[in-house]
Amino acid sequence: MKTPRSTAVAAASIALTGALLGAAAPAQAVGADGSATPTASATSGAGDGRGLCKRLPKVEAHVTRALQRLNGDASTRGSVARMQQRAAKAKTAGRTAVYTYLNDRVTFRKGLVTTLEQRQKHMAAVADWCASQGLKADADGTGDAS
Repeated sequence: MKTPRSTAVAAASIALTGALLGAAAPAQAVGADGSATPTASATSGAGDGRGLCKRLPKVEAHVTRALQRLNGDASTRGSVARMQQRAAKAKTAGRTAVYTYLNDRVTFRKGLVTTLEQRQKHMAAVADWCASQGLKADADGTGDAS
């Protein structure tokens, strides 16, 4: 049986959750044709792409460094090969808990390689878009290119 205090706490948490979910919904107005159109508050963060194009060189460098590290050989810290080597050593030593943990990290890193390769492809498309818009950043990503 619930006590009055726990009932009050449950009711307050439900009300708070409802208020937060209601506030998190995007602001939209219904047009004359019944379609939802975004309001000014929903598009207030929209820009002309300068910020994206400005950050692109740094993001590309970051992703490239991460892929080089992950695709490195067994002597490269943070590489998939090094993690596989550590997992194999743990397995031969009979440390099953360590092996399981390291093997899960190997699986995650392999997935990370796939994700980062996909992002590289997307960044190439973004770079093409930036060039077509006449928006480009200098090599250090500061956006001071003229």
